Amino acid sequence: MDEAEVFVGVGSNIDKKKNIVSAVVSLRAVFGSLRVSPIYRSAAVGFVGDDFYNLVVAFHTNQKPAAVADQLQAIEIDHGRVSKGNQFAARTLDLDQLLYGDLVINDGCLQLPHRQLTSYAFILKPLADLAGWQRHPCLGQSYRSLYQQLQNSLPAVYQVELPELQALTG
Repeated sequence: MDEAEVFVGVGSNIDKKKNIVSAVVSLRAVFGSLRVSPIYRSAAVGFVGDDFYNLVVAFHTNQKPAAVADQLQAIEIDHGRVSKGNQFAARTLDLDQLLYGDLVINDGCLQLPHRQLTSYAFILKPLADLAGWQRHPCLGQSYRSLYQQLQNSLPAVYQVELPELQALTG
């Protein structure tokens, strides 16, 4: 398989500083060099709970999309993630494969682009920061343009500084 650029959404609202930093370290150990977006704080969606920290990372890989998904799930489990059963719940770590190049997949197990890519500012804003000029493979619009169009109708996100992560990513 040819090398593809993969974008992964990273989120946590349980011991979030520690888990975000640890997740980036784990992702780097598995996938190599990463590009890392700014971190955004957002309110929990669908339940009452602590705010989330979210960011997007990008890397290049020759692994197939399903293998990437398996690696992401293993990292979640290593970080205490118990189940993906309830989408709206507190979590130590949530890793979502958002994009795999311009591949479009919907096989019942994996959907790319991620089905919620344009639904939440906490996904779309950090993606626009990393790849604002790239185009959604189905919609044909740039991620920056999609965010600008939707930002007023999406719940707000607020950029936060996490010095521990900045020390890792330079």
